[in-house]
Amino acid sequence: MNNIKVNFSIKDLENLTGIKAHTIRIWEKRYNLLSPNRSDTNIRNYSLLSFQKLLNISFLNNNGFKISKIAELDEEQIPIKVREIASRRKVEDHAINALKMAMINFDQVLFYSTYNNLLENKTFSEIFYSVFLPLLNEIGLLWQTNTITPAHEHFLTVHMKQKILLNTERLQLLEPKPVSKTFVLYLPDNEIHDIGLLFINYQLRGKGYHTIFLGESVPMESLTDLLDFFDEITFVSYFTVYPLVQEIPDYIKKFNELLLKKDNTKLFLLGKQLSDIQLNNLYPKTTIFNSIENLIKDL
Repeated sequence: MNNIKVNFSIKDLENLTGIKAHTIRIWEKRYNLLSPNRSDTNIRNYSLLSFQKLLNISFLNNNGFKISKIAELDEEQIPIKVREIASRRKVEDHAINALKMAMINFDQVLFYSTYNNLLENKTFSEIFYSVFLPLLNEIGLLWQTNTITPAHEHFLTVHMKQKILLNTERLQLLEPKPVSKTFVLYLPDNEIHDIGLLFINYQLRGKGYHTIFLGESVPMESLTDLLDFFDEITFVSYFTVYPLVQEIPDYIKKFNELLLKKDNTKLFLLGKQLSDIQLNNLYPKTTIFNSIENLIKDL
C-alpha cells in the first residue's frame, strides 16, 4: 500500500465524505464511532482506517440505518453490511466510495475490481454518467480544498481515460452513417481537461457519426484547415478552466467570424466556465449545453 496520504484532518474527512465536521464530532462523543489521535495542541488527526470506516458509516446511514444502530455493530460487521446493501441497491454510492479509497491509496487493483464489478450490471455509458461524472465533480472540489494532491487527481483521471479510450477503440472500425456530417472535437488554448470531450467522442462514435478528435490546447486558427476537407462540420469544445470567464464572449465572437461563415458549420460548447454565459441569440450557430447527456439527446 502507498503511504502518501495516511493521516487526515477533520476537514479532510468532511470534504471526502460529505459529513459535516460538527456531525463527526457528535458521532465520536455520543457513539464512540471514531477514535482520532490528537496532537499536543489537541487537534484531531484521523487514520486511513478511520476514513474508510466513516465512508462505510455514511453509506449505511444514507441507506436507512440509524447511527445508534450502526454504533451497536462490531467493527468487522460494518463493511459486511455495506457489501450486502451495495449488492442490492445504491451500488453507485458504494462504487464512488471504493474509487475514493483507490485514489487515496493509489490502488490500481481496487480501481479495476470496482470497475469490473460495475460492468456486471451496467453499460460503460451508465457507469460514466452515474459513477465517473459525480466522482469527477467531487474530485475537483477536493483538489481545490487541498484535501488531495494533483497526483491523486491524475491517478484517477488517467484510469478513467483508459476506459474511455478502450471502449472508443471498439467503435473505430464501424463505418460512420451520416458520412456528410463531421464532428470536430477540440479543447481551446491552455485547456487540458479532456475526459468530458473523450466521452462525447465515444458517444458520437457509438451513434455512427464521423468524428475527428484533436484533443487539448488547439489554437483556433488551426481549425480553419478542416473547412477545406469537410462540407458539414460541428465543432465541439469543453471549457473546464480556459478560456477565462471574462474572455469567453470574445472567444465565441471570434470563432463565429473565423470558422462559422459557411452554412453547414456549428459550434457546441460545454463546461463549468460557461455556467453564467448568455448568448442572447447573438450567435445562432453556437449552442451551449449544460451537460453531456443533453448534447447527446439533442442530436
